Amino acid sequence: MSAPSGGSKAIIAALSANLSIAVMKFLAFALTGASSMLAEAIHSVADSGNQVLLLVGAKQSRKEATKLHPFGYGRERYIYAFIVSIVLFSVGGLFALYEAYEKFLDPHGIEGAWWWVPLAVLGGAIIAEGTSFRTAIRESNLTRGKASWAKYIRTARSPELPVILLEDFAALFGLAFALVGVSMTLITGDGLWDAASTALIGILLVTVAAVLAIETKSLLLGESATVTDVAKIERALVGDGISRVIHLRTVHLGPEELLVAAKIAVEERDTGVGIARAINAAEVRVRDAVPIARVIYLEPDIYSGTPAGPPA
Repeated sequence: MSAPSGGSKAIIAALSANLSIAVMKFLAFALTGASSMLAEAIHSVADSGNQVLLLVGAKQSRKEATKLHPFGYGRERYIYAFIVSIVLFSVGGLFALYEAYEKFLDPHGIEGAWWWVPLAVLGGAIIAEGTSFRTAIRESNLTRGKASWAKYIRTARSPELPVILLEDFAALFGLAFALVGVSMTLITGDGLWDAASTALIGILLVTVAAVLAIETKSLLLGESATVTDVAKIERALVGDGISRVIHLRTVHLGPEELLVAAKIAVEERDTGVGIARAINAAEVRVRDAVPIARVIYLEPDIYSGTPAGPPA
């Protein structure tokens, strides 16, 4: 199970942008001592590491199932996405807040012949991050449908694109904060502007990391199929030999692999052979309707009209 091509394109675009931006930001910090540039440089390093983690997670998820892990390794992508949120929180957010604290204790302006470097770097970084963000938006639109962006991030079962979207969104706002902070420091000569922008970058990164952690935690726990796919599965299960679905449970084993467990109603007069044929036909219909329904367990029962409990 490989990562979607759209997710891979967005990851590679973001990784390329962040590696080049990180080098420029470190250079700007070395020449000017602007704390917001250091915070942004560490932010870009953290983002680059996160994109590598997403690529590693996609590769790990393609491993074949084993006796120890009979349902495969699809959730590796969720695990690595969760690690991304931790890296963003600790390496990006907390470092920026610490750097802001240090700058508040010892504020100083930006002086010397290289005062223009941070402005040039931030301008170039905004262009690069904007290009990466545009790629992520374009690839997300292929699967987002009519859902709002907030709903798409909450309901997407593939973690890569929502992660890149949030990272690029945070990066652009962080660059805007840094640009304002550096500009005001240059205009006023007061380093508190630089410290304040650094603090805002830290708060932004911690907030985005918290959102990512909450969403990927839900995926790790095991989310059901989307409402649309559940409806398709219920319709596909009913057919010759199967009169109704008594109850249905679904869970994502990975972004592109769904487990379906259902108790289905058959007639008392049906033979074992007839029930087996009905179940096999139902599995074919379900996979045609929802191709990611890779693992299907169907339990035949006689419908009594009373609600059935969850599968044993």
